[in-house]
Amino acid sequence: MELRKRQRALEDREKELELEAARKLDEERKRIWQEAAARAAEENQLKIKERELELERLRKKIEELQHKAELGSQERQGEAQELVLEDSLREMFKSDTIEPVGKGKHGADVLQRVMTSTGHDAGCILWESKRTKNWSNDWVAKLKDDQRDAKAAVAVIVSEALPANVKTIGFVDGVWVCNFASFPGLAIALRHNLIDLAHARSALVGQQGKMEMLYNYLSGPQFRQRVEAIVETFVNMKAELDAERRAMQRHWAKREKQIERVITNTAGMYGDLQGIIGSALPTVQTLELPAAKLTPCMEAQP
Repeated sequence: MELRKRQRALEDREKELELEAARKLDEERKRIWQEAAARAAEENQLKIKERELELERLRKKIEELQHKAELGSQERQGEAQELVLEDSLREMFKSDTIEPVGKGKHGADVLQRVMTSTGHDAGCILWESKRTKNWSNDWVAKLKDDQRDAKAAVAVIVSEALPANVKTIGFVDGVWVCNFASFPGLAIALRHNLIDLAHARSALVGQQGKMEMLYNYLSGPQFRQRVEAIVETFVNMKAELDAERRAMQRHWAKREKQIERVITNTAGMYGDLQGIIGSALPTVQTLELPAAKLTPCMEAQP
């Protein structure tokens, strides 16, 4: 019995040791698995972050390429319209000289030199082509400067986007504006006007010397452009002068009120002192009433 008890105790102890070893082995396996899972999760997170950064870089690169493609497309569309404008003018007016302005050079897009049937120069038309979604008033000012530099008689902007008050053709601050569909008709009308003006000038060739030169200068586009430039400067100066005058008038009115208050208070103080002191107070002539003159009726009374 004693031996059996010891044997069972040994067997129970052996089983407990096996269970303890199995439990520790399970815990070690679980720890190793958790550590491996944590390392794998960390590595996956780093890989995911790297992929996100790579995707963000690729997205920005794609946006840059799309932006460059859009700009290139707009530029190609604008160049295409310029070429169509230039070719149309050459096809419509074979006797005229059509001079395209080189890319990157200062000035408009096309300069049309109108020639009469006798081969004389009747003047120039400066053409500017725009193919954008929105209209800009700065185009007019720039084209007027280019017109003065080129000494052109007429300046025209052909644009898809027009000012709010222009439907197809309009005259904006000294510059003609039209859409692409209307530019052939406008070109014909402007060209005929230049030719008629050239014929009118040629009919007055009989004038001699300086009078003829003065008349041609006064009737030409250069004098009108000079006058327009002077008038524009004068208008700006007049507006600034009016603003300064209004500001000075406000200052003058304020000072006038202050001076009136000083005079009123001084006169009041003089009257108070005169009532207290009487005739002993020295007379201040500027604060006294002028002496009344006697009328003839008053002089006749005894």
